[in-house]
Amino acid sequence: MSSRVRTVAAVGAGLGMVTLAACGSGASGSDAGSASGGGSKTVTLISHDSWAVSKEVLADFRERSGYTVKVLEDGDAGTAVNKAILTKDNPQGDVFFGVDNTLLSRALDNGLFQPYEAKGADTVEPAFRADATGNRVTPVDTGDICVNYDKAYFAERDLDPPRTFDDLVKPQYKDLLVTENASTSSPGLGFLLGTAAKYGDDGWQGYWQKLTDNGVKVVDSWETAYNQEFSGSAGGRAAGGDRPLVVSYASSPPVEVVYADPQPKDAPTGVADGTCFRQIEYAGLLSNAENAEGGKALLDFLIGKEFQQDMPLNMFVYPVVEGAQVPEVFSRYGPRIADPETMDAAKIADHRDDWVKAWTSLVLK
Repeated sequence: MSSRVRTVAAVGAGLGMVTLAACGSGASGSDAGSASGGGSKTVTLISHDSWAVSKEVLADFRERSGYTVKVLEDGDAGTAVNKAILTKDNPQGDVFFGVDNTLLSRALDNGLFQPYEAKGADTVEPAFRADATGNRVTPVDTGDICVNYDKAYFAERDLDPPRTFDDLVKPQYKDLLVTENASTSSPGLGFLLGTAAKYGDDGWQGYWQKLTDNGVKVVDSWETAYNQEFSGSAGGRAAGGDRPLVVSYASSPPVEVVYADPQPKDAPTGVADGTCFRQIEYAGLLSNAENAEGGKALLDFLIGKEFQQDMPLNMFVYPVVEGAQVPEVFSRYGPRIADPETMDAAKIADHRDDWVKAWTSLVLK
């Protein structure tokens, strides 16, 4: 949704540590301490590289809660989850945001989160609730991992862009697709799971052999794929990207409109809607969080309507709470996918690691 989603990196989301100290008429430093019931006035959020929120919305959180939010961005979601697991006994923060349904069981099996039912959890749409997790995570956003295409490339060649998984292995699309490493990237893993859902346990490896024979390129992260290799993104064009097909998100085209100057009448990129896999992203209170009370307040905030309605034009993902409104420009250029591939969480947990190993042997040989 890097994903989520992940397109916010295309407009300069910073890397490394970002301190988001909201300003305005909120509590002062000393008042903030008492507002939190004592203890630290800072709550630390660990996230993948595409966290973003409006300053005004974050200022409202500080004013109401007394907490300043510090964000540690830690790479692609897959890398960030693995790092969080390795440091779970002495975590760098209090809340982790960005674990998705492709990686959720890994985080839960490793005891990454402690239970907390966020205030407002009952407003999350039933389709997105993680009921079997014992309230160890809170759904925050949703989106679809899909192949995006560079409209200009295909128009200039009078070539129809691909629409389905089957299309991607056709000769006319040879050497055009770039995707992310399924072992390090959540969109890369989501794309792998989409093919497993489409072709089944016995068919997905044969499909990937065809995709490999057709010249698919694999890179480590969404940032590299979308902002360097993909010819259709602003970043990719600046970097000389020459791949007109990329695994990204159904919500990627709006960012190419919203942040362009001047704004085009139409998005320069499109979505192959027959290549999509549904993603849900979660946040959770880390098991050994130093500031658990601040972490709980932050989780409450993440599913509040103010933050949920702020997400679409910041992280380019869809909200998960009932009644949250989506800006027209976002829904126009990033419409919801009607029939994405999906997979039961239990099946992902049972097969993910074996599939990734098999994929690595097949594709990265």
